Amino acid sequence: MVHFCSVGRNLTVLHGRIYSYIGEVVVSVNPYRAMNIYGRDTIEQYKGRELYERPPHLFAIADAAYKAMKRRNKDTCIVISGESGAGKTEASKYIMQYIAAITNPSQRAEVERVKNMLLKSNCVLEAFGNAKTNRNDNSSRFGKYMDINFDFKGDPIGGHINNYLLEKVGVKSVFKCIFQLVKGAPDAQLRSLHIQRDPTAYTYIKVGGQIKVFADFKAVTDAMKVIGFTTEEIQTVYKILATILHLGNLKFGSDGDVTLIENSKLVSVLGDLLSTKDENVEKALLYRTVATGRDVIDKQHTHQEASYGRDALAKAIYERLFCWIVGRINDVIEVKNYDARVHGKNTVIGVLDIYGFEIFQNNSFEQFCINYCNEKLQQLFIQLVLKQEQEEYQREGIPWKHIDYFNNQIIVDLVEQQHKGIFAVLDEACMNVGKVTDEMFLQALNGKLAKHAHYTSRKLSPTDKNLEFDRDFRIRHYAGDVVYSVVGFIDKNKDTLFQDFKRLLYNSSNPVLKAMWPEGKLSITEVTKRPLTAATLFKNSMISLVENLASKEPYYVRCIKPNDVKSPLLFEHERCKHQVEYLGLLENVRVRRAGFANRQTYPRFLQRYKMISEFTWPNHDLPSDKEAVERLLQGCGFEHDVAYGKTKVFIRTPRTIFSLEEQRAEMVKRIVLFLQKVWRGTLARMRYRRMRAALIIIRAYRRYKVKSYIREVNRRFKNVRGMKDHGKHVKWPTPPKVLRKFEEALRNIYNRWWAWTLIKDLSPEEMVQIRAKVATLECLKGQRADLGLQRAWEGNYLVSKKDSPGTASSFTLVSSDLQRKDKFMRVLFSCNVRKINRFNKAEDRALLITDRHLYKMDPVKLYKPMKSIPLYNVTGVSISPGKDQLVVFHTKDNRDLIVCLQGMVPAGDSRIGELVGTLLSHFKR
Repeated sequence: MVHFCSVGRNLTVLHGRIYSYIGEVVVSVNPYRAMNIYGRDTIEQYKGRELYERPPHLFAIADAAYKAMKRRNKDTCIVISGESGAGKTEASKYIMQYIAAITNPSQRAEVERVKNMLLKSNCVLEAFGNAKTNRNDNSSRFGKYMDINFDFKGDPIGGHINNYLLEKVGVKSVFKCIFQLVKGAPDAQLRSLHIQRDPTAYTYIKVGGQIKVFADFKAVTDAMKVIGFTTEEIQTVYKILATILHLGNLKFGSDGDVTLIENSKLVSVLGDLLSTKDENVEKALLYRTVATGRDVIDKQHTHQEASYGRDALAKAIYERLFCWIVGRINDVIEVKNYDARVHGKNTVIGVLDIYGFEIFQNNSFEQFCINYCNEKLQQLFIQLVLKQEQEEYQREGIPWKHIDYFNNQIIVDLVEQQHKGIFAVLDEACMNVGKVTDEMFLQALNGKLAKHAHYTSRKLSPTDKNLEFDRDFRIRHYAGDVVYSVVGFIDKNKDTLFQDFKRLLYNSSNPVLKAMWPEGKLSITEVTKRPLTAATLFKNSMISLVENLASKEPYYVRCIKPNDVKSPLLFEHERCKHQVEYLGLLENVRVRRAGFANRQTYPRFLQRYKMISEFTWPNHDLPSDKEAVERLLQGCGFEHDVAYGKTKVFIRTPRTIFSLEEQRAEMVKRIVLFLQKVWRGTLARMRYRRMRAALIIIRAYRRYKVKSYIREVNRRFKNVRGMKDHGKHVKWPTPPKVLRKFEEALRNIYNRWWAWTLIKDLSPEEMVQIRAKVATLECLKGQRADLGLQRAWEGNYLVSKKDSPGTASSFTLVSSDLQRKDKFMRVLFSCNVRKINRFNKAEDRALLITDRHLYKMDPVKLYKPMKSIPLYNVTGVSISPGKDQLVVFHTKDNRDLIVCLQGMVPAGDSRIGELVGTLLSHFKR
């Protein structure tokens, strides 16, 4: 152990390494200075790492607890212990900081809210539960156990805080929140509370020496707002603190047999702060209401009783306030609407930050309870780490040489055993009728425990001058001998607060204050069950705490205080050696060195590491899991570092675990890649099958649509031959997209057939006219209003007696002569026209177009030809879109012929269409 302390001294002073391991127990030395080893970079170094993969650190133990919770779905807890000033509270804050930092990769709002609440609650609890003492400026005067609840993904979803034994004497120990109020509150708020900014003006916090202002008032107030305290609740909290300060300044005097309040102005201040009547406050301070049968009388306090009641009220108010704050925080952070069947299993990490074992000059009832608490925790540590470990070797048949250690069960029994323990004797003394003094309680202890090896008093050891008669008793704790003074044990164990104060505060018009005192609603004549004593309540809470911790997988942080002067450069060798001994680390070192650092049941070991060996992956075919584990470890070359029990495999050094974890991590990557490959292949095949099925369905559907369309076309046009219009009125069905071009072709086929049915019985002459009309439609569609398609085209209008009644015979003779002369075969078109000459003079003329020539004739001179143009010299024909019937014949010699057709028919310009169609039809042939 000397070696450990020397190493610790060197690490702390020279290198700043304040952490060490003993097995999986973290030993933490308070450095008494700020250290840059808790930032984000450090968190990333320890995140997801194994315990021995990085240098010792609080983050390593926090990560180990988190991984055990997440990997094995198992509740875990971190127990932080050590004497006052060893750094337990700071260690718990850093552990909370780490757990908050490594969770919530998706940054969900609800998870962030819970994490923020858990961290802010530390700030508030530290302000109201920590105090300045002779040994520590920031001493925890209460025990705190916090459960952090996680969902199946490992994200925090809530929490719960249990507090243990807030010291009632702590009001005089200068709680941080009281100084924050006096030194940090705004002037307006202090005036509303009737408070001065001078701490020395108040009896309860008047201490010698320089007072250190602890934390910022605004930071705590803001933290309370973030947690969810309303403005009214926060104001009530500070009203209660102000009430405590004013209570301390109350002075009682006497006028004969009558007790008076000397500074009566404070009564109205208290009435205002407590939201109650001044006369009720004064009566509760000076009188006690007593029920004797059916009669109720007011009994006046003596000066001593009034002072005692005032102090008891101040202590009780602060205790109720602290418990209400804890309950209010729990209301906000507790898991709500969580159904394990829907959301998965809810796992927990517990963090225990509790007061440490201490030895003072005058150890009181509170210190006795604190040291008993440490005995219970040490008993749990011994059972889980030392006793159970050695017993497990024997059960499993592992060769083992027993190592002696101090089992403090005998001390725990000395305190809590029924009928014989110190708590039982104290409760019995408190329940006796009549005046029972602390000296009588000590006499009862001497009678019950006279033969106990760990108890003594001056009466039992008359020669021991370190003990006072009728005052002191000594207990030989595992951490050393402690002398306790019984002065105040009886009063502190009883519920000594007068019922008048409870009724006074219950009848307050402030709903928050009223809720803190529910028992105040009881009538003075109402008979109630005797309340449990402070010792019994504390014992029950400790038993419950130990049972809770025992149900989880524990991790330990042992905090060591290197010196009493808070120097970062001083390491007191003997002091640290003593702490190492009373923290049980010496036995832990011996057991760990002689034993095995890790053990696992064979099925669980295989489940975690079976992928390492080909003999065990994916499943082994060996006779038992034990043989499979042996084959796996032999294949890795670790058989020299393990032992095989009946149900578990024991591994001696952490290096073996670390190596197994490395191999497992490497294989997990390959397995994940393999699973990804298989799954991706499965997904690809599934997609292919879906695509193929979809393609088959699409093809079948398309065939169905095509066949349906063809059947529908066939149905609709089946009897078109017998229809009057040969199916022209039949509506075509809408084709599928794939058959749109087919439909166009089909319509063309139908149209050609329909046209053929119309013209098949026509004569050759009618066919010539049909072709001319078609040519006209193709050329002039949309260019002229009427093309004359609805009437029969005569072509040679000059021989028509209807069109030229007086000159038809003359034109016939001329036409016959020209035919003999020019040898044309037929007349294409003839018509009377109006010609505009170059002198802008209009003249009547006639136009004759044969299959060989174009003739301009004079109708006045019996259609004498005036001009003949070979038809092959005509290069084009232009017509006007209006009603003027203008036609221009373009010739190769650029001597164009311009005429206007005459002989209008009712259709208007129909002869232009006929002229164009005839020429087009002729030239196409």
